[in-house]
Formats: sequence, C-alpha cells, structure tokens
Amino acid sequence: MKRFDFEQTKQKPELQFVSSEETKLKGEQVASREPLSDRPLLDAYSQAVVQAAEAVSPSVVKIEARKETGQQREMGGSGSGFIISADGLVLTNSHVVHGADKIDVVLGDGRHPDAALMGEDPDTDLAVLRIYAPNLTPVMLGESKHVRVGQLAIAIGNPYGFECTVTAGVVSALGRSFRSRSGRLMDNILQTDAALNPGNSGGPLVNSRGEVIGVNTAVILPAQGLCFAIAIDTAKYVAGWLVKDGQIRRSYIGVGGQDVKLHRRIVRYYGLPVENGLLVLSVERGSPAEKAGLREGDLVVEFNGHPVAGADDLHRQLIEDKIGAESLLTVIRNTDKLSLTIVPAEARKRE
Repeated sequence: MKRFDFEQTKQKPELQFVSSEETKLKGEQVASREPLSDRPLLDAYSQAVVQAAEAVSPSVVKIEARKETGQQREMGGSGSGFIISADGLVLTNSHVVHGADKIDVVLGDGRHPDAALMGEDPDTDLAVLRIYAPNLTPVMLGESKHVRVGQLAIAIGNPYGFECTVTAGVVSALGRSFRSRSGRLMDNILQTDAALNPGNSGGPLVNSRGEVIGVNTAVILPAQGLCFAIAIDTAKYVAGWLVKDGQIRRSYIGVGGQDVKLHRRIVRYYGLPVENGLLVLSVERGSPAEKAGLREGDLVVEFNGHPVAGADDLHRQLIEDKIGAESLLTVIRNTDKLSLTIVPAEARKRE
C-alpha cells in the first residue's frame, strides 16, 4: 500500500478565495500601473502622422538656389518646396529663390529635373517654379479657413539638408501678422509649434488628412515653438496670379509716412473710428497722391470709407481692383476734415 508523506503536504500553499469586490479593486490597480488605455490614443496619433507623411513626402522637393558673385564663386542657400500640379508646378518661398542665377531641384526619388522660376511675390514671400519631369505626384491642397487652433500640424522639409524631415505639433494660433522681407505686412499667418529650422522654408504644413494647410516660412530665434506658415488660401490665390502673370498686381498712391496717434479732440469732434492715422511725410512727384492734392503733414484716416490707422491698413486696401478706380481718401489737414478723390496706379515691380 502506498504511503503518504503528511509532512510534505504541510508545505503546500493553501487556497485563498477572494471576493468579487477585491478582484475588481486589484484589477483597477493593475490597470493604473499599465497604461494600456493610452495605447489606442497614441496609435491613432502616430497613424495620422505616418499616413500624412507617406502621402505628402513624395511631393516635397529640395531646392538649392545659387547666385554668381564673380571670380567663379557662387553663393546660395537651400530650402524646400512642394509639387502642386502634375505638370510640374512647385510652390516655395520667395526668399528661397530670390535673386538666384541658378535653381537646382531634387525630387524625393533622387531625380534632378530642370527648373525655372515662373514668378515670385516678395510681399507674401511666395514663389512658383516649373520643373520638367514625368510621373510627378502633386499634394492635396486643403482650405486654411477650416483650420482650428489645437489641431494636428505636420511639417515636412529639408532642414539643414536633411531631406524629408518630418516634425509634428499643433496649430498654435490663427490670423497672425508677420512682416515679409520686403517690409509689407502679411496677414492670415498660421502659428505652429511643429519644429522648423533653416531649410524648412517653402515646405508644406499639412493636417492629419495629408492636406496642405500652409507654406512654412519663418521661425523666431532663439524662441522655441514659435513657427509660422502662410495660409494655403493666400498661397493658392497668389500662385494663380504668378502662373498667369509672373507677379501680383497691386495699386499704390505714392506717399511715405509714419503711424501717429490722433489728437483726442479731433477723434471726438469728427467721430473718427480710429485713434491713429497715417502722417504723410513725403509725396512722390507725379504720383496719384500728388494729383489728388495730398500734402506733407496731412493725416490719412480713411480710404473708401475703411478706417486707416496706419500704413499697414492702407496697404491692405491697395489691391489690384483699385488700379485705375476712383477712390475716396479722407484726411485731416490742420483741424479740417477733407475728402480727396484719388486714382491709384499700378505699383512697380520690386527688384
């Protein structure tokens, strides 16, 4: 007969029965230690970035702009751009290609097609190139008017020559104003914290669907996370005119001035909608302003019924459809309020 070793059986652990409430509590503790609930969220975020990058990266190009300086020496810079049409239109920043004698473009697949500048607009820091190559993949253009603060923003470009670098962040703010290198104020600028560096200029800023919502243009140094992009709605409008005419037509009146604060009594007496105006310091000879009777020392406060609180307000209203059209300029001369009829002319192209 088999013997049982009762001493060994004493070493076996006893079974413990746990109540359902204790089981639930322990389960919650385990869940709190393991961040399983965050994984679907992180996967969705990663998937959005991956899909957008894969969709847009084949359309992003590297741009090398070179300028001859004599004695067989060349100076140049690099930037980014992206293909906006299957027949080879590329959108980039004006400052990337401005003044270049030679423009080299490198596609995502390594090809080096011939490239030519179709037109540029320094006032909005945009330019359009034409490249000559088959089997091009254009991006999908979104609508920046639908962009919301906090939404995902993905920047793709070639910072410091590192091709097709992808960074991600959010749209930090809408409707920023930023001064272009020409000195003109650019409106409707998107702010993002997606990291940008030299070489990103001209590259696309895209949403989670891979649609371009902006053209990366500037970063404030040494600040971190303060990056800016030209809204794609502005870029589409400008690109259309650059393809058609090679430039943007704007009107001008021929004055130089500075922003000043108006005397409180004048503001109250005339019921002016602004407390600042444009003080005329110079009037160009033979200009529309001289023909209209504008004088040095006048204070411009309205243009066609729209308030003018300074030079930027006036610039915003001097658009193409004002060329050759009679307009009404409201000025304060000494203490008198005058209405002058002015016919803006076409602004000369900047060199």
